[in-house]
Amino acid sequence: MSQMEKSGKLWGGRFSGATDPLMEKFNASISFDKRMWRADLEGSKAYSKALHRVGILATCEMHSILEGLDKVSEEWMSGTFQIQAGDEDIHTANERRLKEIIGTVAGKLHTGRSRNDQNATDIRIWVRESLKELRKHVLEFLQVTVDRAEREIDVLMPGYTHMQRAQPIRWSHWILSHSWPLQRDLQKLDELSKRVNVLPLGCGALAGNPFAIDREFLARELHFDSVSHNSLDGTAGRDFVAEFLFWATLTTVHLSKFAEDLIIYSSNEFNFVSLADAYSTGSSLMPQKKNPDSLELVRGKCGRVFGRCSGFLMTLKGLPSTYNKDLQEDKEALFEAYDTVSDMLQISAGVLATLTINADNMKAALSTTMLATDVAYYLVRKGVPFRDAHGKSGEVVALAEKKNCKMQELTMQDLKSIHSQFDEDVAKLWDYETSVEQYSSLGGTAKSAVSKQIKELKASIGKE
Repeated sequence: MSQMEKSGKLWGGRFSGATDPLMEKFNASISFDKRMWRADLEGSKAYSKALHRVGILATCEMHSILEGLDKVSEEWMSGTFQIQAGDEDIHTANERRLKEIIGTVAGKLHTGRSRNDQNATDIRIWVRESLKELRKHVLEFLQVTVDRAEREIDVLMPGYTHMQRAQPIRWSHWILSHSWPLQRDLQKLDELSKRVNVLPLGCGALAGNPFAIDREFLARELHFDSVSHNSLDGTAGRDFVAEFLFWATLTTVHLSKFAEDLIIYSSNEFNFVSLADAYSTGSSLMPQKKNPDSLELVRGKCGRVFGRCSGFLMTLKGLPSTYNKDLQEDKEALFEAYDTVSDMLQISAGVLATLTINADNMKAALSTTMLATDVAYYLVRKGVPFRDAHGKSGEVVALAEKKNCKMQELTMQDLKSIHSQFDEDVAKLWDYETSVEQYSSLGGTAKSAVSKQIKELKASIGKE
């Protein structure tokens, strides 16, 4: 019996000594890459067909391998697959089990194939399918935002800059301000999917395949759009992993900002929204508290995803050409980022779908000081240059503060003392709905402009 047969390792023939048990554990990836079992089996099925096409496998051998791989798949699906001590990765585990089922013919499956191109193929298949799931979650979040924005379009609230009350806006306008970043994330996801769907199988360890394997056939079998053009790059290229990690990071940044706003708006100091009990927790000491833990975790987990992204880029930056074991670090980063952003998208959609808005509190938070810019615009419409109008508006604010009254309580004589263009029609300024409705240009907070945003978003997600 050869040393490789004794060890059960795909690379065991070169070595005669036993591996340090700690090294076994340090080297193994089966604990996390087992989730790629389906992708690994799909790649092996396609590769067995390609080997048959070039005469490496007889027809009966190919059918034996395909049937054996189906049985391995059934074990994974039923939860009966048994991982053994020598299974250092998903490739080793599946090939070991295939050999147990069909015998030595299983050894032909790896002809001309390396774990380098096999691994790179498995990851791309897994990412490709996972992006489809994430796309669904982004669409669900966007659907919640447009539904809620459409339903509550008449609710007004303060808009903020520097966390100071600035101008009146529509609640729906605020919601949609978090829709558009996610809509851009959706576009990036679709663009990333194209770059992921490039087949590395057939690149071998680094130099290519010596048996004239038809890689375009493999691409068709595995539903890839194209094949990698260089075998060195094909086995080691992980741009798509780094790009996915960046996509996940930016998406979670957008969700974190969304969460931060709602955390603030749900505080007693604001009380603009109330979170559903399903997304809140209480205090172990203070029974009156209702904590926005769901949103705080959305905000907090963003840092974890960013850490995975920056950590993997540091792994990539110093690698020499072709495959190096450092690349095994791609999977834990990839899987954790996927799981985290998937949860965050679903939690964020759930929070927004179920929260209750306190429209009266939003309205009560509006104040006429937020209409100071409208005073300037009033004078502009009377022919006063904006810079002059801005200064005169500031004088109106200052005079109201000096007289300890609201701007609308200033007399016409007070206003005339600041600028002669003030007239009785200035009284129309003190209506918040009128203020909001003047911002009717595309992207504004007027009802017509918000409705256009909703229509555009619906069209972009295929719901119009």
